[in-house]
Amino acid sequence: MSGKFDMKIINTQKVFKMIKRPFILLFFIGLTNIALAQQHFKAQATAILKAQVLKEATWAMQQKPVTVTAERSARSAGGKHDFFSEGDYWWPNPANPNGPYVTRDGETNPDNFVAHRYAMIRFSEIIGALASAYKITGDEKYIKHAVMHLKAWFVDTATLMNPNLTYAQAVKGLYIGRSWGIIDTIHLMEVAQGIMVMEKSKSFDKASLTAIKKWFAEYILWLNTSKNGIAEKNAKNNHGTTWAMQVASFAKLVDDQPMLDSLKMRYKNVFLPNQMAADGGFPLELARTKPYGYSIFNLDAMVMLCQILSTPKDNLWIYQTPDGKSIKKGLDYLYPYIADKSKWPLKPDVMFWENWPVAQPFLLFGANYYGEQKWFNTWKSLDLKPSNEEVIRNLPVRHPLIWL
Repeated sequence: MSGKFDMKIINTQKVFKMIKRPFILLFFIGLTNIALAQQHFKAQATAILKAQVLKEATWAMQQKPVTVTAERSARSAGGKHDFFSEGDYWWPNPANPNGPYVTRDGETNPDNFVAHRYAMIRFSEIIGALASAYKITGDEKYIKHAVMHLKAWFVDTATLMNPNLTYAQAVKGLYIGRSWGIIDTIHLMEVAQGIMVMEKSKSFDKASLTAIKKWFAEYILWLNTSKNGIAEKNAKNNHGTTWAMQVASFAKLVDDQPMLDSLKMRYKNVFLPNQMAADGGFPLELARTKPYGYSIFNLDAMVMLCQILSTPKDNLWIYQTPDGKSIKKGLDYLYPYIADKSKWPLKPDVMFWENWPVAQPFLLFGANYYGEQKWFNTWKSLDLKPSNEEVIRNLPVRHPLIWL
């Protein structure tokens, strides 16, 4: 038997008699096999993660909201409700310690302000855990607690965050905020997805839901019209991909179909043709001082675009460019180095080399679509609950059940 999921055999003769046309028959079989594979992997993933999910949800039920208003940096040019962070790879200049910072690519400065980023990651962990537990158990208590946190971040005037990232990844002496800081809100993706899992419950009041969706709609507008948002949108590397991944998640929540359609076209006409090489690698990521980690991060983002945006009529999982580039090619390129990191042909990353890989989303969702049991087996063999701060910061999906 091959590495692919062993599909249930279909009585093709009966189907053929009903459908009559062979090409329709093959299409029908393909869709049926995909559906069977997805049921198979969803059941496996749920069985593996159930205990962890319920443990996380128990923790989340005990947490009180902590938003950007809980802590403020004196270096922020924004106000109490504005998200603020500082660029990771910027350090004091040894030749001018009190002057503008200088960059050291790939080396994180531990003294920079990251309290708002940590608060957002915590928020994402809480909503992801509660939505996952609700999906497994159907218990409304998880939704009631989640709504309290959601209102604190998006509705309550005393604690809400303004829907922009004007002051994200600032650099002392140089920038009050940069376009690259927009990457910080990848952690709102599972908040948006968690809302979609919970929104039809009787425990999710309509007034709060409307206000929350209004916040996300305003943030989508800022991401598409502000100077920093436009710059990030047009970034040629993982920053452009993760911009699109976020906007796709938020646009799906607010049912912004024109935006979703534009992102599909961007995936087809920009990301695959311009970021992927003929062999499936990402040259701009491979050129960095952390090529392994950045390649993983960008492939996760590409896969999440397929997961979020694909429809039966416009399926990004099967799309390929005229010269043969596809998400499948990207998965096939990177998977051997995930299964056995010792095969990696480049130098190790300058930092956090030993912390990657973990249970990457592209392994699970790729296995789920293509029926690759070996990808799933690798996913479940890796760290399903990473604790390293750098890994968590660059892991857009940590609660996969809400996406399946």
